[in-house]
Amino acid sequence: MRVVRNIVILTGAGVSAESGIDTFRGGGGLWEQHRVEDVATPEAFARDPDLVLRFYDMRRSAIQEKQPNEAHFALARLDREWRGDLLIVTQNVDDLHERGGAGRVLHMHGEHLNAWCTACDVRSRWTGPLIDRPACPACGERALRPDVVWFGEIPYRMDEIHDALRHADLFVSIGTSGAVYPAAGFVRGARDLGAQTLELNLEPSQGSAWFHESRLGPASEIVPAWVDEILAKA
Repeated sequence: MRVVRNIVILTGAGVSAESGIDTFRGGGGLWEQHRVEDVATPEAFARDPDLVLRFYDMRRSAIQEKQPNEAHFALARLDREWRGDLLIVTQNVDDLHERGGAGRVLHMHGEHLNAWCTACDVRSRWTGPLIDRPACPACGERALRPDVVWFGEIPYRMDEIHDALRHADLFVSIGTSGAVYPAAGFVRGARDLGAQTLELNLEPSQGSAWFHESRLGPASEIVPAWVDEILAKA
């Protein structure tokens, strides 16, 4: 078996679900009251910007009231103690990994607590509402939008992610549905390059067949157990 020195971890909504953040595809998910086409596409923003901004203002406010759970804290411990390369690639737009203490985090779908100015292309930390069209702190234009990757847009920093996957000895997917690309394809790419692959999820994902091993259960239980295990082996 390949010696594990470099780890890439992909996290999805299941990591934050136990903190009270609704999952994207769950029965009571965050999108239930709105069609994706109405709030999460560039076309929706062009068609009804007030609806989109109010929706994301609501999410931005709610996220700031949530707290990291044991899965976030466990990954932060791994980040602190792992001596090899480690990258936590998250599909989540909350900041719970960072508030849990992790530093090696890449947000491929953007961040709720950022605003992107489409006039000057500067991203600014943003915790308040956008509905009133506040001015960009960098250029003064009123051209801010949520810094979130919508359907039809390209995820952030894909070159960095693929480079990390090329050098990974272990790829771990945590709390993901395996339904949203390109992230859903990471396991196949990592496995084809020789990495061991592990799924930690509440239930089997759509890509479970590509993993060498799957462990099922709540993230707050199975993630800390796996972190204890891998650090003990190290």
